[in-house]
Amino acid sequence: MAGRRAILHLDLDAFYASVEQLDDPSLRGRPVVVAGPSARGVVCAASYEARRFGVRSAMPTPRARRLCPEGVFVPPRFPRYEELSGRVFAIYREYTPLVEPLSLDEAFLDVTASAALHGGGRAIAETLRRRVRAEVGLTVSAGVAEVKLAAKIASDLGKPDGLVEVPAGGTRAFLAPLPVSRLWGVGQVTGEALAKLGLHHVGQLAAAPEALVAGALGSGPARHLLALARGDDPREVVPDEPSRSVGSEETFEQDLAGRAALLPRLLAQAERTARRLREAGLRGRTVTLKVKYADFTLVTRRCTLAASTDDGAAVFAAAREQLERVELDRPVRLVGVSVSGFEERAEQLGLFEPRPAADAARRAAVNAAVDAVNRRFGPHAVRPATLADDDD
Repeated sequence: MAGRRAILHLDLDAFYASVEQLDDPSLRGRPVVVAGPSARGVVCAASYEARRFGVRSAMPTPRARRLCPEGVFVPPRFPRYEELSGRVFAIYREYTPLVEPLSLDEAFLDVTASAALHGGGRAIAETLRRRVRAEVGLTVSAGVAEVKLAAKIASDLGKPDGLVEVPAGGTRAFLAPLPVSRLWGVGQVTGEALAKLGLHHVGQLAAAPEALVAGALGSGPARHLLALARGDDPREVVPDEPSRSVGSEETFEQDLAGRAALLPRLLAQAERTARRLREAGLRGRTVTLKVKYADFTLVTRRCTLAASTDDGAAVFAAAREQLERVELDRPVRLVGVSVSGFEERAEQLGLFEPRPAADAARRAAVNAAVDAVNRRFGPHAVRPATLADDDD
């Protein structure tokens, strides 16, 4: 892959359930379900043996028991999962510092610069899979590709305990026969809209005129999906930063479901995070979204902005975009936003772009005025209208 990126997506197979089978060998080969014990509990993970009975993550525990009466139901042990996850990720970091965790069991790695020392992307993926199995006792599915989207899909296709490589230059051909639902951002509503246009597979979408897709989805979503369908996914692997971050998160009194319920809470955390940045005299480029489900499964999504910011609107826009890439197929108990990748607090002015610079200056003036009022009269004296009914 000389001159091309080598991106890995590594995913521990049925992680929680596999840990239980690792720690108790009598469970190997049996249908293991990691689930909350109460009547309101949900399934955190199901072994592949349990999945044959139709048991799936986020399913209510009583339903899982009906589907799999012979299943072994065990409560989750999150400290143990975190311990083994840490050991696995330590192995990953021996081969590249560019490791972007998505959850305890899933990560992207950029091994482009590691090829000269450790071999190409496929060789590194094979080495990592062997080491995790030998040193930790768990299996890993791997996808190797030039872009994140294809690497993620490839690892999904390789499950369980497999490795799928997308050939160099072959991203578009790899994606073409797949259903459009494989693309990030295509849920039920978007999928139905594309189906009405006769666009069922990624290849059909890739060949469609932008105006046609924009008429159904809007110009922004259309450009985004067409780029993905054509294999254009320039997003970089964003590693965990050991340096400090500034953020805010909220655990809800009652679990929330759906984006509509989460967006006002996400806006509140973005505004709070931005206010803390300004108070500390900091600006950052990396925005991280944190979502914890009712079953305590944690996922994170990150993006890097073109310029550093301490503005709540910019932080919220980035976090909202990341939320679109999170599956909200189960209730959520916590959302959080943080900013890292700090830079000196100075505005980068475009030589030929006076309007954006002026807009940024106006935003900074507004933020300073709002901060002054809130310092004097309390943190909620002035806030976005969307949060007017938010008592938090």
